[in-house]
Amino acid sequence: MDTPVTLIEAPMEEIPGLPENYFDKAISIYALGWTVNLPKTVRNIHRSLKPGGIFVFSWEHPVHSVAEYADEQLRIRRSYVNEGFEKHDSWRGAPIVMHYRKISTFINELIGAGFVIDKVIEDSKVDDADTSPSSKWYSGTKARIIPATWIVKCHKA
Repeated sequence: MDTPVTLIEAPMEEIPGLPENYFDKAISIYALGWTVNLPKTVRNIHRSLKPGGIFVFSWEHPVHSVAEYADEQLRIRRSYVNEGFEKHDSWRGAPIVMHYRKISTFINELIGAGFVIDKVIEDSKVDDADTSPSSKWYSGTKARIIPATWIVKCHKA
């Protein structure tokens, strides 16, 4: 039996017709951090989950984005504590706006929306054979010093 699929194209914080108390699980793989309005997006996810529903998300580790590694040196390129956005002219040919948030901001928004945090992972699993240039944004060399990703598992109380 085929299950009907509905595709909705909309900003995360404005998804129209998102059902309440409907989903068992929600997963966001490198997407949640792009939202412009984190509190509203997290509340929408919470509202759409059934009680006990699980939400798992991954995002670039906030410390990873403040540091750069080049010439065998780790340098801080901007403040971790100052949240905000930064425009980049090109990322793979497209202009982007990165929203920088601290880990505590994400965690506190989840708690404020009614989520219970089950687990937070900040480990970097780097292949020993990864010899990518350390000057690349994502490199094994940099990930051995600073986690590139963090993952959160939480549930709706």
